[in-house]
Amino acid sequence: MTSGIRPRLRRKIEKLNEMLLALGALVEQSVHLAVKALDRKDADLARQVLEGDLEIDRVEVGLEEECLEILALHQPVAVDLRHIVGVLKINKDLERAADLAGNVANIALDLTREPDVTIPEDYFLMAGKTEEMLKKALDAYVNRAPDAAYDVLRGDDDVDRMKRELHKRFFESVAEAPKLLEPLTLLFLVSRHLERIADLATNIAEEVIYIVTGEIVRHGRSFADGEHARKKQRRKTPDEPPSPDPADG
Repeated sequence: MTSGIRPRLRRKIEKLNEMLLALGALVEQSVHLAVKALDRKDADLARQVLEGDLEIDRVEVGLEEECLEILALHQPVAVDLRHIVGVLKINKDLERAADLAGNVANIALDLTREPDVTIPEDYFLMAGKTEEMLKKALDAYVNRAPDAAYDVLRGDDDVDRMKRELHKRFFESVAEAPKLLEPLTLLFLVSRHLERIADLATNIAEEVIYIVTGEIVRHGRSFADGEHARKKQRRKTPDEPPSPDPADG
């Protein structure tokens, strides 16, 4: 991902990649365990997710500090600057996804005290799609694969559709069992947290596209057609000049 960059800056960016992938792995695990705790109504597993949030916060802060140090000491430009800016944004998105996983874990804890509430399978189908989007977005970063990132963006519509279906089911369930309003509301909040995690996976995919192609795919612009990005890539100069490295003297 860093060929042609001066040695010291290359090492710094390689370290960034390692830190970001380590953070991504922790967040993926946190989301997965939170969903599993919900499925099993497992209080110990839910607490494990909440306790793991401290390590995620530590890595997130360390990664941000590393990015700021590179910006200050190496003054990257062009593709290198895009990379650092993209990593900063992905770092924050991953930390937010971990916080949402913690919210799901807290709900799982609450629902361990609600034996009468059955969790519909559709929640876990939505969770599976959300986890898949997060994994694909991180894989797209590793592989510098904008087309894979566009696939993540298209998947967001599926998650939105699932959430709307669960919203409809929530009202039907409350009408059938009004005494269960509180636990059913907690359960519905799970779908909101999962939808938000999927949105963050979409953000990560957008940053991958930006890092690799330089194209910004936000603010209402069309981003469903990967062919547009491929054409822009073919128009780009094949070998962008590396950043000068002031720290090398």
